[in-house]
Amino acid sequence: MIVLEDVHFTYGAGTASENHVLRELNLSIGDGEFVTLIGGNGAGKSSLLNILGGSIHPDGGIIRIDGRDVTDDPAWMRASRVARVFQNPQDGICMRLSIEQNMALAHGRGKRHSIFRRAVTGKLRRAIEAKLAALNCGLENRLGDQVGRLSGGQQQILSLLMATSQSSKLLLLDEHTSALDPVMADYVMELTAKIVEENGLTALMITHSMRQALRYGTRVIMMHRGRIALDFSGQEKKKLRVCDLLKIFEETSGEEADSALVLN
Repeated sequence: MIVLEDVHFTYGAGTASENHVLRELNLSIGDGEFVTLIGGNGAGKSSLLNILGGSIHPDGGIIRIDGRDVTDDPAWMRASRVARVFQNPQDGICMRLSIEQNMALAHGRGKRHSIFRRAVTGKLRRAIEAKLAALNCGLENRLGDQVGRLSGGQQQILSLLMATSQSSKLLLLDEHTSALDPVMADYVMELTAKIVEENGLTALMITHSMRQALRYGTRVIMMHRGRIALDFSGQEKKKLRVCDLLKIFEETSGEEADSALVLN
């Protein structure tokens, strides 16, 4: 599904602030894998997602998604294949539009000749209402409400639904629960796992929560200084405890793990 070969990227190349954030990165992720991605600040996690999403272009290497070489494709050309949920839900939704208008925009993502004024049809409205009602969070009764009036958790739920409303095969999750309170973060994570499984998505999720990294997904990857430092899956992953992962994190990165990594 995802193949990266010798990918590297440098911010500010040739300047005093030059930072080589990805270093000859090689990674392969199969169809249906749910990978949690951990690592210290500056490890290259967000840069990896930006490379896959097409918002930045690598200095070298090859990127393949679903067998297609997308190395030179900009973000808009990958929209039908790659969906993304950001740490700040406002980066993935239109705050001044209503819930149903946002969902209609998501429905037209990657489609040619999409006309917004025709997008919110009665059929689509009923489909949106049914999808929201299944979540039992009350949003189905607020289709006409401006998204800016929703709580942060409700906005992130909407952002997640929008990102997965089309047939994209790859879902990128960029610390999408880190700004939420613990109860809402757990709800959004359970919803995320359910959507990934039911839709057979391949997912790559950045998290600073060791608990999340072990509880969810099929594989844990630790990045350090722009490379894959450790990769756990199968029985090896199942045997790991949070304290084990914290110890490995500290030994690999040389950084003392924040206590929040245990609690979150």
